[in-house]
Amino acid sequence: MQADGKIQSLNNAIKEAIPHMQKAADENPHAQVFVRAIRFSDGAQWHVPQPTPVADFKWSDLKAVGMTDMGKAISMVAEQLKIPPMSERALPPILVLVSDGQPTDDYPGAVRDLLALPWGKRAVRIAVAIGEDADHDALGLFVANAEIPVLQANNAETLVTYIRWASTAVLKAASAPASQSNTGNTTSLNVPIPAPPAASSLLSTDVW
Repeated sequence: MQADGKIQSLNNAIKEAIPHMQKAADENPHAQVFVRAIRFSDGAQWHVPQPTPVADFKWSDLKAVGMTDMGKAISMVAEQLKIPPMSERALPPILVLVSDGQPTDDYPGAVRDLLALPWGKRAVRIAVAIGEDADHDALGLFVANAEIPVLQANNAETLVTYIRWASTAVLKAASAPASQSNTGNTTSLNVPIPAPPAASSLLSTDVW
């Protein structure tokens, strides 16, 4: 992520998306929206450790060094999707995984553990590949849904567009009243995900 300004582009994309995310949450006043983030470089650590109301959310820049410990990051997310701390009745979580490389730990095992959880299975899972070296097979394993493609961002403009889409259009869909189970059954995904922007409309002369 250090090469070609990718990590700074990601930082900028998230910062640019925040006001749009806050606006999307404001348009769904019945839903409480919280944000957390994990960095996975030379281990995995909470970058935003506490569930933070989106209205109060601020972003501190990430730095990229070392190995890509995606499996550890997925395991940390899975721990938070168990019941408890998750409630049996809630709106589906949105999980966005962004990577420019390949996992260097037991990533497949961590994904299996995540998808074995009711809320892991029902979560809306989005993956963004940054640049041509990102492992699409690994990211597709996380998404685990043939109807949701791995998003390919080959430049900063496209990355901004996809981060904004995931944090606004997808947020609106997941926080709509119809996305909450009326039966308490958290084993099936019932969120109609809007189509992502077409890659052909996001052409840029700058390519990673």
